[in-house]
Amino acid sequence: MREFEVPATYTIPENANMADGAFRHAEETPDLVVFNTPDGKGGWNDITAAEFAKTVTDVAKGLVAAGIEPGDRVAIMAATSYEWVVLDFAIWASGGCTVAIFDSSAAEQCRWILSDSATKLTIVDNDQLRATIAEVEGELGDLREVLQLDKGAIADLIARGADLDDSVVHERRAQVQAASPATLIYTSGTTGRPKGVMLSHANLYAESAADRAAMSEFLQPGRKSLLFLPLAHVFARAVALAAFDAGVTVAHTSDWSTLVEQFGQYKPDFILSVPRVFEKVFNGAKQKAHDGGKGKIFDAAAEVAVQYSEAQQNGGAGFVLKLKHTVFDKLVYGKLRDAMGGRCQSAVSGGGPLGARLGHFFRGAGVTIYEGYGLTESTAAVSVNTPKYIKVGSVGRPLPGHGAKVADDGELLIKGPVVFAGYWNNPEATADAFTDGWFKTGDLGAIDEQGFISITGRKKEIIVTAGGKNVSPAMLEDSLRQHPLISQVMVVGDGQPFIGALVTLDPEALPGWKTRNGIAAETPIEELIANETLVADINSAVAATNNLVSHAEAIKKIRILPVDWTQEGGELTPKMSLKRNVVMKEYAADVDAIYS
Repeated sequence: MREFEVPATYTIPENANMADGAFRHAEETPDLVVFNTPDGKGGWNDITAAEFAKTVTDVAKGLVAAGIEPGDRVAIMAATSYEWVVLDFAIWASGGCTVAIFDSSAAEQCRWILSDSATKLTIVDNDQLRATIAEVEGELGDLREVLQLDKGAIADLIARGADLDDSVVHERRAQVQAASPATLIYTSGTTGRPKGVMLSHANLYAESAADRAAMSEFLQPGRKSLLFLPLAHVFARAVALAAFDAGVTVAHTSDWSTLVEQFGQYKPDFILSVPRVFEKVFNGAKQKAHDGGKGKIFDAAAEVAVQYSEAQQNGGAGFVLKLKHTVFDKLVYGKLRDAMGGRCQSAVSGGGPLGARLGHFFRGAGVTIYEGYGLTESTAAVSVNTPKYIKVGSVGRPLPGHGAKVADDGELLIKGPVVFAGYWNNPEATADAFTDGWFKTGDLGAIDEQGFISITGRKKEIIVTAGGKNVSPAMLEDSLRQHPLISQVMVVGDGQPFIGALVTLDPEALPGWKTRNGIAAETPIEELIANETLVADINSAVAATNNLVSHAEAIKKIRILPVDWTQEGGELTPKMSLKRNVVMKEYAADVDAIYS
């Protein structure tokens, strides 16, 4: 099938403002607990809809008092927290546009984002992030002020707006239209500077409405979710909005190191995650079983879980498989569900490929993972598996109101109200991103007769790590190739937990390096690549390159190869560009060694 569309089940008001949900909840269900915040004693405080709306109003008045005008950009550079959400809603309520910046961003990235967006006010988390902004602050003519959350930014804004009447905020809200920019999120491209994806209130409204229609079984009042993904990422932000609009109670954490413990304490009904977290839950359970002498039982249970899920997709399990599944449910699966809090029966995965086997394992173990697909330009998900329509291994069917089709060259094209209108101040890139009204995803895909989409490859070279971070390899590779010892570099990490790189040495530079370092001229390259001094030289180049990017984009591990890549060897094109597919095939063992 080349094209598939799902009709819309909602309409978008012309005056949609995503802050309106806060005031709707406050009016209709003022006592509804919409957020939980840590109480500092290992428990949680309840934040009702009425309390949230008041805080949003008070902070919005502070933004007005600080000089924020309708349409002005306000940046948030902070870890996931309740305060992030308060600021986001307050910016919208004041008529502004949120610029989302990852708290791992380097100073140069911040300089470009803040200057290109002409941001007037930036709110950061702490001294460390304040110092990052300070490095480039002198070059930011539009930036008037930087506030700090851990030094009372919220209280400061509330105090500034205390003398203003609440009506000021409601007048500002009324000036916002559905087509007004709600947020700018800068996303890496294969070349050039990051582009500002301009998402409107209509885009966010459509994503929330479509998500709620597709996931109505667990997006409903009374359910709880623990949000730990970065709110600067469109995936977390969009689904969090859908959860809020649906009346789900949400708690926030930015500590990924103790997620299992936090799941056990908070007991979420569903979670939103990237594949890496599911991998860690599975690998942790497997390692614990093997360490405890129960490895064979776990491995057998894992195989049965996969078979059981596959059988569900193909007509149902037989008696023997059902019996095995029942036994392992008591021995293994129940303990795994307990590790996720005991109440979690479903999850949404995005930001990278989950893998069919992992998806089948979790469904067979009683925690169905609904994998979806989208980009920043599509306000997160444009397709997703749902309780009604699920095919493990696919990324689901298009959301209500959306369509997908496969171009003649295999590229997946999408359209619908979640698709953005264009890049900020970049009409050329905007024009290039569409063809006949369809957005070009840059990914290769297939659509089956039921409308399920599968991603079969990547037309563009963007790497998506297991943590959902988009990484452009070109800048990293170009920077490293500037080192005299380095001939070629290929950055890897698609679907992996971190970024790595294969490095080849320049044969012409090696004789001189050997002489300078007292290394015998006849030393073979196989021995040289393990030389501590040479490795240190290469690592210093990697460290310098890593200073140009965020921590998530940084190269964590390299593998120096004993050969160089050439046109004659088939690794390079006539214009000396890497044939990535050839290198990945020929050096698969070396890539595997990086992640072993």
